[in-house]
Amino acid sequence: MGGYYRDPLAKGLRMKLEQARVDFATLQKKIAAFKHATALIYYDGETSAPPDTLENRTRSLMVLNDELVKLTSGAETLDLLRYLEENKFELTVNERRAVEYMLKDYNRKKHIPEEVYVEYEKTLTEAQDAWHRACEEDNFDIAKPYLKKIFEYSRDFALGQNPDEDPYKYWLAIYEEGLEVETCDDVFSEIKNSITPLLKEVQKANINIKPVEGNFGAAEQEALSLYLLELLGINLDRVGFSTSDHSFTTFLGSHFDERIAVRFSKKDFTSSMYSVLHGAAHVLCDTGQADNLAFTVLDGSASMVILESQGHFYENIIGRSRTFIEHVYPELCALFPEYTKDNTVDDVYRFVNKAEPTLIRVDSDELTFNLHTMIRYELEKALIRDEMTVADIPVVWNDMYKEYLGLDVPNHAEGCLQDIHWPFGAIGYFPTYIIGNAYSVGFAKKMRETIDIEDCIAKGDFSEINEWNHQRIWQHGGVYTSGEIMKKFVQTSVDSKEYIRYLTDKYTDIYKL
Repeated sequence: MGGYYRDPLAKGLRMKLEQARVDFATLQKKIAAFKHATALIYYDGETSAPPDTLENRTRSLMVLNDELVKLTSGAETLDLLRYLEENKFELTVNERRAVEYMLKDYNRKKHIPEEVYVEYEKTLTEAQDAWHRACEEDNFDIAKPYLKKIFEYSRDFALGQNPDEDPYKYWLAIYEEGLEVETCDDVFSEIKNSITPLLKEVQKANINIKPVEGNFGAAEQEALSLYLLELLGINLDRVGFSTSDHSFTTFLGSHFDERIAVRFSKKDFTSSMYSVLHGAAHVLCDTGQADNLAFTVLDGSASMVILESQGHFYENIIGRSRTFIEHVYPELCALFPEYTKDNTVDDVYRFVNKAEPTLIRVDSDELTFNLHTMIRYELEKALIRDEMTVADIPVVWNDMYKEYLGLDVPNHAEGCLQDIHWPFGAIGYFPTYIIGNAYSVGFAKKMRETIDIEDCIAKGDFSEINEWNHQRIWQHGGVYTSGEIMKKFVQTSVDSKEYIRYLTDKYTDIYKL
């Protein structure tokens, strides 16, 4: 940045302001480039990097993250942001939002010494590698010291900003601006109190649901994955596909370059099938952002609740509908003939909508998924408040699975080690899944006012559905909060009772309650 906007000899406010706007655009492009590099290293580490490359990747990430801290929190950057903020009414809507976004990020981190934050980032990289090893060896002790550091850092960061405020609020706001702990407590309690008795009624129902059984190859599952991505209208020239120990999506530098990674299961091809549908929704939301957001801090900054609402919409409201199963059934017959020869469309539909407590969150059904997520919410809230220790996680986790889902947890890999969120530092992310679920039902209800969703699914043409989402949700990226998007563009509000009604109606019909 040339600093011309700060030069007292500059000829007038207009010239200084225009230089500041140019500097701000250049700064954001640099930030995007560094994030591109760090995302590539992360993606490589989670997919194909050899195991002994951790130290090399960690060193590179430390250097890159050090530069990112300087770019986002340095004195010159702060000077620029404050100048632009003082003249915000001369800026475009996108510029104002970008300045606001970066100042909020700065204010969250300004009390953290640069060397501490870089060390924190290093811990996260090492924690993710330790998590993989811990899962492979079913050994919580491998991950425990890293999780202890992460929660200590996270607590210190939050209390350093406001020692009198609930530290969980600090992290919740990072993933969903404006979402309050009290809101989560109230909404989650309402959902839990409604779906727990519904689940008990489902378990008592005398409905025969045939299980998926077989030995399903990776090649066939990859073919199904690519078929589904193309079916939903995803541009595979812009989106890369690979496998990983856990399913995730990430964009690299901008929404012009996206990656999706999926975990295959030999025992159940529907596991990867729905991971792909969920990931595809994230990809659609990311790549659907307006192109003028590319290489700005608003690119990829969409609300996590919005992102997860899209995941639920495409994975469950569309992907688990009978019409969708009817449409993809011929492809399933071609790829998995040993399974489909004895299973009809109705068998598949009932299986993918079966409500039954299971150990693994990502393989759970619509009804019990919320209970899995609430357990993680309660645990991370207690951990960051220092109401329990990391060493307590396995015992408390197992006790809560018994209380919430009636299950005994046989090992750590199928228990407290199954998610990468905490090793990744994503404390406060889990609540966005449940709130996003409720949002998706509101989106679907509003969409049905103008679009025949079932007809689009039956024809295998998602262009009308995608365009509705693009116009009202995707293209805005991080320009608006989720609440603003709901009010300004979707023009509806979300009521958890509507979500509960959706679940009740669906499972009452499937299980003939």
